[in-house]
Parts: sequence; structure tokens; C-alpha cells
Amino acid sequence: MKIAFQMDPIQTVNIDADSTFRIAEEAQARGHELFFYTPDHLAFQEGKVTARGQYFTVQRVQGQHADLSEMQEVDLADFDVVWLRQDPPFDMHYITTTHLLDLIHPDTLVVNDPFWVRNYPEKLLVLRFPDLTPPTTIARDLETIKAFKEKHGDVILKPLYGNGGAGVFRLDQNDRNLASLHEVFTGFSREPLIVQKFLPDVSNGDKRVILVDGEPIGAINRVPAKGETRSNMHVGGRPEKVGLTERDREICTAIGPLLREKGQIFVGIDVIGDYLTEINVTSPTGIQELERFDGINAAEKIWQAIEARRAG
Repeated sequence: MKIAFQMDPIQTVNIDADSTFRIAEEAQARGHELFFYTPDHLAFQEGKVTARGQYFTVQRVQGQHADLSEMQEVDLADFDVVWLRQDPPFDMHYITTTHLLDLIHPDTLVVNDPFWVRNYPEKLLVLRFPDLTPPTTIARDLETIKAFKEKHGDVILKPLYGNGGAGVFRLDQNDRNLASLHEVFTGFSREPLIVQKFLPDVSNGDKRVILVDGEPIGAINRVPAKGETRSNMHVGGRPEKVGLTERDREICTAIGPLLREKGQIFVGIDVIGDYLTEINVTSPTGIQELERFDGINAAEKIWQAIEARRAG
């Protein structure tokens, strides 16, 4: 098959951690042809969805991991699969790319389905499962957020469309910075904020569970650095081997059918203690760590699911 990757620059990825690199490596091993472009090079031109990018091959060699062809323009309708893999921020630029990719899907299979990626940003999809999540409020109004903090005392405040742990603040019972932080956030953005009850279990780790076509295949634990609330690996979180608990499986059983129905083939969910906190459908990570810890080849399972859909 011909596979295109819409992603951040492949030349700078960490080949030991990046999930897209591992997916490309597995695709190449399965005999597929690979093409790379950045979102800035996606276009709609007189009825065609095009991209300017490069065909490439990969190898697991630091600093020489991608061999790229000359830059060229392609019609994405000529491809079998397009991967929507750029990192957030989930802004209008990101959303526009999903609208353009909608025009070629499903004749060209876009993974994950761009319509539902657009409608299911990670901090909003969880709202459909209130019995699985910690107490949560999404609001821009300061008085609403204050009332939530007064009720729950120790809370986490973060931007609704942030990623990688950026802009995440813990405000305990004695904190006096809520109004100031609200001024900062609302001063540069028109978006609401999300505030959740703080979960002390985060000190034991924030579990990333990987689902392929709605089925859990394994998990890694991400433990915050000393003195940190955030467990994201971008900000010093440490990955650890961990198994799936009965509660993890219960959560996956509840959300899996919806993910499968909406074409979300590769998903990473975040679980702290017994609570689901995020459902990441945009650009989930963690498959390389899972493979190292447990020998589970998530990339292979992802391609098996994609190839089955194309064959069907």
C-alpha cells in the first residue's frame, strides 16, 4: 500500500520514543511505500487534496533515521492510507487539516478518522463517560471555577486544548493564585479552562493504556519527577512497566465500542488510580515503551487492523 504521514518534521523525532517512527518502521517491514509531509504542506487545489512532501525510508540509526527523496507534490487520493499524526495544539490550523482530509476519507483511509478526531479532542471525549472520570468542570467564567475549587479544595487547572503537560497547575486548599492564573489564560486565549479534582494517586503514576480498534493491548506507567505533579514524559515523567488492572479493563470495555465505531484505530487513554482523565485520539504515544517492557508489538497490531479494513 501507499502510506502518507501527516506529521511534525520526521528529521527531528526521537527514534527510541516516537510512536509515528515505530509505525513507519513496521509499515516499511510489511512492504508498504512511505511518504511524509508536514501539515503546512497540505492543500486543497481545484477539487484535489494535495501535499508537498517526500517519499522516505527509515532505519534505526541515530541521526540517520530517515532517508528522504526530493520534494514533490502528490494527490492524496492516490494513497491507500493517510496518517493524521501531528502533535497538538488542537487549534484552527489543526481542525482545518481534518476538514481537508475528510474530503478523501474513506476512499483513502485516514487514521484516525478525521471527522471524529475533530469532534473528540482528548479532554472533551471523556465528558461522555462521567461515571469513569474525576469531578470535572469546563468553564471560562471565574466564578464557576472558584465554586468548583471551593467544593473540592485541591484541584488541577489546565488549558482545554493544551498538550504535553504545558500549562498544568495544581492549586491546593491554601493556594491564592486562581484569579491571577485565570487572567493569564483568558488574556491570550478565548478558550475555556478545564479544572479537575486533584487525584493523589498521580504520585504513583499516570497510566497510558493503548487501545487498537477499541481493544486494550497493554499499558505503561508514567511516574512524575520528584516535586512534579505532571507525569508527561515531555517534562521528565519516567516510564515504567505496568499491567492492566480490572478497573482499566472495565474502562476500556465502556469506551472501546465507541472508539471502534468512530474509526479511532490507535488511541491512548490516561488513567490515574481508578479514574479516566483523557482519551487521546490525536497523536497518542507510548508504543515503543510498551514494546520494550512487555514485548507487545503495538505497531504490528495497528497495521493488522488497517490492512483488515482496506481488505474489507
